[in-house]
Amino acid sequence: MKRILIGIYHYPNALKSAVYGLEEMFLMANNICKEQSVDVIFEPVVFEDTKQLPQTFVVILLPPSLQRNDYVNPKTELIDWLRIQHSQGAILASACAGAFILAATKLVETRAVTTHWGLSDSLRAQFPHIVVNSNEILIDHGDVITAGGMMSWLDLGFELVAKYSSASVMRKLGKQLVVDTAPREQRFYQQFIPSFLHGDQTIVKIQQIMNLDYTKPLSIQTLAGQVNLTVRTMQRRFFKATGYNPNRYLQRLRVQKVCDLLESSQHSFEYIASQVGYEDTSACRKIFVKIIGLTPREFRMRFTRN
Repeated sequence: MKRILIGIYHYPNALKSAVYGLEEMFLMANNICKEQSVDVIFEPVVFEDTKQLPQTFVVILLPPSLQRNDYVNPKTELIDWLRIQHSQGAILASACAGAFILAATKLVETRAVTTHWGLSDSLRAQFPHIVVNSNEILIDHGDVITAGGMMSWLDLGFELVAKYSSASVMRKLGKQLVVDTAPREQRFYQQFIPSFLHGDQTIVKIQQIMNLDYTKPLSIQTLAGQVNLTVRTMQRRFFKATGYNPNRYLQRLRVQKVCDLLESSQHSFEYIASQVGYEDTSACRKIFVKIIGLTPREFRMRFTRN
């Protein structure tokens, strides 16, 4: 019998539904492994202290948390212990805010990670050398795994069950939990919520103009002129403040308006595209698919009742 020892770190204010939900997922997987004659047994261990633990785990899981301090400032002893575990062959895996603890180990410096889309800017700011791809629900590098949204601990659990038992066990577990195990992406769920608190009041004014006039043709030259900046200076300051160039920002703003209208109305996509400032419906559709990862029809089917 192959034993898979999995450590689930219950740090202060870690999401209890994730900590104990993961434990229960692996215990349920054991029953399915037995039914399907898969010679694997998962042994989840929930721990709060790194002392007096088994010498090396197969996997160590870092769950989400709702309290920023608890994941932004992990204890040095924990980071050192995680690095030792990794050096001895343990896989380190995070869900949502757990990515901050994982990033603090400096074991993902040159590799892409994911976290909740609402935390991605904070993760980039704290760890500027890490590549953050919050479009993805899950990124598996083999020795390091990151999962995105608040409930992505489910995706992480399914990934590990499939990795160490079989895809058949994973699919049966999904059916028992009534959870879709088909591939999906976090960008399906992202919302464009730009910050206005970056401190550059001139750029805030441009953002406010865009919010009011996004349905109209807005050139960079016109926007720069309205705040008495050169185009080059405006572009540089805009990117520094928002993380987007002005055209990309306007695209994201319009696409978010499209999402809102697809969810809240029964209007055709052609009508909605024209309402948010696109004369060319096909161009709007291409940009929508590129940013959201779904066609407008797929988006509406996924996120509305009718």
